[in-house]
Amino acid sequence: MLFYGKMQKRFDKVNIEISNICNLQCSFCPEVIRAKKTMNLELFETITKQVAPLTSQVTYHLMGDPLVHGKLAEFLEISSRYGTPVFLVTNGVLLNEARAKTLLHPILRQVNFSIHSFADNFPDKDPTEYLNRIFNFIEDAFATRPDLYINFRLWNLESPTLHPESNAFIRKKIESRFQVKLPDTTDVRTQKSFRIKNRLYAHFDTEFIWPDPSLPKLGESGTCYGLRNHFGILVDGTVVPCCLDKEGRIPLGNILELPLSEILEAPKALAIRNGFLNRKLIDPLCQRCNYVTRFS
Repeated sequence: MLFYGKMQKRFDKVNIEISNICNLQCSFCPEVIRAKKTMNLELFETITKQVAPLTSQVTYHLMGDPLVHGKLAEFLEISSRYGTPVFLVTNGVLLNEARAKTLLHPILRQVNFSIHSFADNFPDKDPTEYLNRIFNFIEDAFATRPDLYINFRLWNLESPTLHPESNAFIRKKIESRFQVKLPDTTDVRTQKSFRIKNRLYAHFDTEFIWPDPSLPKLGESGTCYGLRNHFGILVDGTVVPCCLDKEGRIPLGNILELPLSEILEAPKALAIRNGFLNRKLIDPLCQRCNYVTRFS
């Protein structure tokens, strides 16, 4: 459990999907089947009022990229009013001068750039300009937001062991700009993050298969952090137990119809949470989730 002020928070993180629209379509990230939508400020404030007492931080995605939303600055102001620190993940392709300024808002606790996305979508394009926009933002953050954590996400490894050729060009650009040497080899099962400078880190990980009802059943035994340290709220207000339930296959209720407190204490949510605590996978989607195996 984390602490915020004097109050112990029930959850470490709540994923609030302000948009399920992404400007890219990565091979390792399945397409959203749900209708494309962005969240309005009224719904976001309704959600924020209810999650603020429960969580140490919020993210602005479950699917989608937060930089797609034209009201990002207004969302941050609402989070600031309710004292909910923000953890933001973006591919960074839409980063420009105005959005970079927005990402320096004091309510932001951490910004992750999924830079493995660029080559996956633009394999023949030089990423130098793209990376330089991100690097310039980071230099500004060093000067004006030294408390801001920033991660380079490189989550496209085919195996747990990092080899010299993995993301070689991007790694060289990072090393040159920040005068650092990243490891040529490592095992991400034992160490994923490497400090570059100040609060800037490189974070390596392997690809994973998103859970889907069409996948074979893996078993009924296992655990997850869903409903224990996090849960998600989709763009339409549907509450889901986990940040990988991208299509709302396990709807626990809708925040437009029921208070969040009732949704989280309803029999369905409690059964799933208690199942995880007792190493039992209750829902069929959980029984088909490869990510669960990481907690074995």
